[in-house]
Amino acid sequence: MGKSFNQKLKLLYIMQMLKENTDENHAMSANDIISALAKQGISAERKSIYDDIERLKLFGCDILSRRSEPKGYYLASRDFEIAELKLLVDAVQSSKFITEKKSNQLIHKIEQLASRHEAQTLQRQVVVSNRIKTMNESIFYNIDKLHSAISSDVKITFKYCSWTLAKKLEPKKDGANYTVSPYILIWDDENYYLIGFDDDSKEIRHYRVDKMLNITITAEKRDGGDQFSKFDIGNYSKRTFGMFAGDENTLEIEFDNNLIGVVMDRFGKDIILNSNTENTFVAKLNVNISSQFYGWLAGLGTGVKILSPQSEAEKYLKYIKDISSKYTHF
Repeated sequence: MGKSFNQKLKLLYIMQMLKENTDENHAMSANDIISALAKQGISAERKSIYDDIERLKLFGCDILSRRSEPKGYYLASRDFEIAELKLLVDAVQSSKFITEKKSNQLIHKIEQLASRHEAQTLQRQVVVSNRIKTMNESIFYNIDKLHSAISSDVKITFKYCSWTLAKKLEPKKDGANYTVSPYILIWDDENYYLIGFDDDSKEIRHYRVDKMLNITITAEKRDGGDQFSKFDIGNYSKRTFGMFAGDENTLEIEFDNNLIGVVMDRFGKDIILNSNTENTFVAKLNVNISSQFYGWLAGLGTGVKILSPQSEAEKYLKYIKDISSKYTHF
């Protein structure tokens, strides 16, 4: 690239070096900028640097000059504050659905949104190794494909899998395709799920995205619009434990008072609560009854008791007895 051509890029180079090298605690003087430009084959004088800085300010760049050390110009504001970038890095690190390789790639791109000095504070937070991460690299691109199908109002086909003892994904239904009208993607319990209208069952169902293989976008328009017009994703997530399906029922459950925070974290503030005794309260909850729900109750120990309906209390009692029967030989 010729020297004269580089000269035309002078303003862009100045903007780039301010973005990469400066922040509130690090500045570049006019001489620093002149030296950096010279390495790119661009000649400049102090007065032209002042003029260029003013042009960038008029363009909308928040460039300030500081008179105390370190003296010079710096980019005072960016699209993202450093605290916001740290939040994004932490979200990427903790996301189980993003592979370790893709996590490192994303974090590197996030670092480029900060100055090189601030990027070091992000790098110190990068502890991706040894975290439980998905082994399915394609999930990252599958999510984008699913969003495309949803926005295009068309059905998808895919193979839905489960893990085998050999640690491999094996297609269900003998490898036959699932045909689903996709509507919503949600992130629940560190996994991505697609909620859609299943062609075979004619029901709203959910599927873990990392277990979906060979996703194909079809030209066929979606079904299930009437069902989804009445669908409440908030209620669905609250009553479905670990995204395990089950029959919906309304339960009255007695909890110890010290568990009020646990109950509200799980079901929100709109649930019906009534004081029961000095030490307990009763909550009326709509839930999908599943082994995951029973496991959640069991985790609360003696601080919880199903009051009604009696049939559900008996099912939970059987669940506990079945577990204890595993240890009768002790």
